[in-house]
Amino acid sequence: MDLFLDYTDKQIVTCSIKISGSKSESNRLLILQQFFPNLELENVSDSDDSVHLTHALHATKKLVDIGHAGTAMRFLTAYFAVKEGREVVLTGSERMKNRPIKILVDALQMLGADIAYVDKEGYPPIAIKGKKISEQKVAINGNVSSQYISALVLIAPSLENGLEIELLEEITSRPYLEMTLDLLNQLGVSTIWEDNTIVIKPQKTIKDKTITVESDWSSASYFYSLVALSEVGKSLTLSSYNKESLQGDSCLSAIYQKLGVLTEFENNSITLTKVNTPTSEILTLNLQEAPDIAQTIAVTCFGLGMGCDLSGLHTLKIKETDRLVALQNELGKFGAAVVITDKSLRLTPSANPFNRDVTLKTYNDHRMAMAFAPLALKVPFTVEDADVVTKSYVSFWEDFESCIQ
Repeated sequence: MDLFLDYTDKQIVTCSIKISGSKSESNRLLILQQFFPNLELENVSDSDDSVHLTHALHATKKLVDIGHAGTAMRFLTAYFAVKEGREVVLTGSERMKNRPIKILVDALQMLGADIAYVDKEGYPPIAIKGKKISEQKVAINGNVSSQYISALVLIAPSLENGLEIELLEEITSRPYLEMTLDLLNQLGVSTIWEDNTIVIKPQKTIKDKTITVESDWSSASYFYSLVALSEVGKSLTLSSYNKESLQGDSCLSAIYQKLGVLTEFENNSITLTKVNTPTSEILTLNLQEAPDIAQTIAVTCFGLGMGCDLSGLHTLKIKETDRLVALQNELGKFGAAVVITDKSLRLTPSANPFNRDVTLKTYNDHRMAMAFAPLALKVPFTVEDADVVTKSYVSFWEDFESCIQ
């Protein structure tokens, strides 16, 4: 579905939106629930990724297809490796077949897992024969994706000897790994992270537990951008959010303060208000801890006529698409001057008018569609394959348009 957006003669209105549970938290907890069935979950994400993961966890056929769901691919690779007696072929979309999995597979094989590549070495699809794993020490590179490490952490309590993980190189997206460990701690599992070593003790059962998943901060980023591109004084409210969040993308509140947006926490909700027009010409950030919000920030800066210098973005090249190339291509259509490396993006400050009659290509990437949506306050354009947003935010277009008149 292509969608034409034009809000150039409109402004946001006071509205209150309840955003679905965090995809990141939900997917971790759905895996843990398989090991601890007396764990009850509330406000689980309704994203395609979480739906795919849920279906895969309950699948009975040998072939398990998780589509574009990258997190599900990583977590399920580890999960099925320790699912004794279960044999699966784990596959996904064409893009998924070109997203690397070798670092995780190597680590699991080091522990004794039975995993083989069906087609191309280092990439899905993979054939997994679940077995009991007794080895308890593994080393893994941490500078490519924290999801590889989280996948190991999630299965660790189920191993008879627990697991000691040696982290090689600098950790990328560290808050996501901290989130995984915190969720284990909430269930009573003992974890220790000292220097470059993580130790997780084995645990067969937990006390009855209910966890309510916090709403997704990545999804909130698009509304931060919408407020930033609005007139001073405009505001909207999002729920349910905690000031002390497990999610790395909660750094949005501090980042967008530099872009003129104030965040107020009250009763598990946040109110975003445009309080001033930023005076800085260039926003400089290292987003190694929160790379998923890079697209939103780049588009916000472009819409404000600012530049930005964003670093720590090396993981964006192995996401749903090469997000750095996609940003350069699509911002360029609107008239932006963008220079990228394999781990950074630099946008030169520019003034209106923006190029019109643009059709935004989304590259099967939900974040491309949602990150660019607020720009429709400044210039009309068409979003190609707008339905791609369901990967992480099913009701995005309805919620987004409900805030604009």
